[in-house]
Order: sequence, then C-alpha cells, then structure tokens
Amino acid sequence: MSEDKKEQGKREDIPSEEPRQQDHSKNSGEVSSGDSEAVKAKAETSPPPESEQDKIMKPLAGENAASPPPRAARSTRNQAESPKPEASEQKTASEPSDSAPKEGKVQAAEDREAKLKRAAEARAARAEAKAKKEEAEVPKEPSPMQPLLDKSVQWIRDKVSHEAVEDAFINELDGHRPYIFIKSDYWAETAKFVRDHEHFQLNYLRNVAGIDQETHMEVAYHLISLNTKQEFLFKVKTDREQPAVPSVTSVWQGANWQEREIYDLLGIDFPGHPDLRRIMMPDDWVGHPLRKDYEPIDPEV
Repeated sequence: MSEDKKEQGKREDIPSEEPRQQDHSKNSGEVSSGDSEAVKAKAETSPPPESEQDKIMKPLAGENAASPPPRAARSTRNQAESPKPEASEQKTASEPSDSAPKEGKVQAAEDREAKLKRAAEARAARAEAKAKKEEAEVPKEPSPMQPLLDKSVQWIRDKVSHEAVEDAFINELDGHRPYIFIKSDYWAETAKFVRDHEHFQLNYLRNVAGIDQETHMEVAYHLISLNTKQEFLFKVKTDREQPAVPSVTSVWQGANWQEREIYDLLGIDFPGHPDLRRIMMPDDWVGHPLRKDYEPIDPEV
C-alpha cells in the first residue's frame, strides 16, 4: 500500500500534458474562443488607421489650438473685462476733443498774422529797393537828335504857321528819328517847305502809310534827304468819319499810287490827287478792308 501511494504521489507531482499543449497552441498562433472575443472587442474600440491627409492636418490642428486668440477677440474680451469709467472720467476724456478746435482756430489766426507780416515786409523791401534804384539812376541824357528836332519845329512855325505843328518828339526805338505832327490844313504848304528849304532838303519820299487808330486816322510820310541823308517822319491826323488829307502828289510824284492804296484800303480821301480811284480792290467793292470796323458783305471772301 505504501508503494502504491508513493507512485500516486509521483503522478500528481508530474504536470499534465494538456496545459503544455494549450501553451504550445498559443505559441503556435492558435487563438481560443475567449481570446478571439477579446481581440474583436479591442478592434471595435481602437480608432481607425490614420490616412496621409490626417497625418498632415493633425500638426496644423495642434498649432491652431496652441496659438493665441485673434487680436479682435482679445480686445473685445479685454473691453468686456475692463471696468467702465465713471462719469467724471468720461468728462475728463472729452475735454481734449473740445479744446482741439479752439487750438486749430488759434493756430490759423497766428498763421494768417504771420503771412500778413511777411507780405508787409516784402512790400516795404520792394519800395525801399525801388527808392534806392531811383536815387542811383543817372538823369537820362537827351537824344543827340533833339537839337535838330527843336530847330526844325522852330523853322516850320516861323515859315509856315505857328499853329502848323501839333506835336514833335524823338523816337529812340526808331533810331532817334524826329517825329513831327502837322495839322491837316497846313500839310500841303509844309510839304513844299521841307522839300525846298536848305535846312531840310527832303527831296525823296520813301513811303506813305495809312493808320487806323480807332479814334482817328493818320497818314505817315517817311522822308529823307538824298543830300544830307537825314530822315524825318511827318504825320497828319484826320477825322475818322470823313477822313481827308491834302494830296502831296504834286510835291513828290511817288505819293501817287501810295495815296490811292490808302484810299482803297482805308477810305482816306486825298483832295488834289490827279487820279484818286481804287488800285487793288474792284471798283464796285463795298467798304475798305483795312479799317478796324470793316465788315465784309460775304464772310467767305
């Protein structure tokens, strides 16, 4: 009996082969029914595998979550958290805005006064400079032809008439040429005198020109002495409504066609002319084209 008990005890000490077989089956990859249910439950609870797009967007989402809220949101939140100022504080804050227009008006007034002051100083400086310039200017010397003009006027007044000369001056812009204005009533006699007198000897008529001065008409005679080379310009004024100047064709033959041209274009009559008629325009032409009040009948002409 004792030997049987010993052998039975040895059998109990030897482990069974079934657990070994189970362990071997686990190691070989075989799963029991209980284990399969655990794996299935784990698969249902675990998240699905991440795609490539999820891998890219996940870091960006983390950065957005970590970044601070926008400035507008922060300012709105700060305004909401900050306490409202009292009425006295609001009034103090509004005082600078009320004083700003007043300061602007004061500044504008100061600027205007400064501009006026500068303008007055500039005017004073110009006046002072002008006064100094006038003081520094040397008195203008008379024209070298002034003695000749004075002598010529005196000769005409003595030999023709004291009332023959209306005006006389030296035209410096025209080479210091003597200009003498003769009254129309004395022009024919004066023309003969200046041609024949030894002081003038104006034996050549260079040009005759008519001038419309709007208030009156003028006829200018450019004369020269072929002996002394001295030049004079004589002018005769006449009425605009009925302009007439005595002809000097009998004194200088060169005045013939020139007086006709003035008559044709300006309508100035030359009593004593031997053949006064139009020379450029047709005989039936109405009006005188060089008059400033001329209005053509046909605008296209």
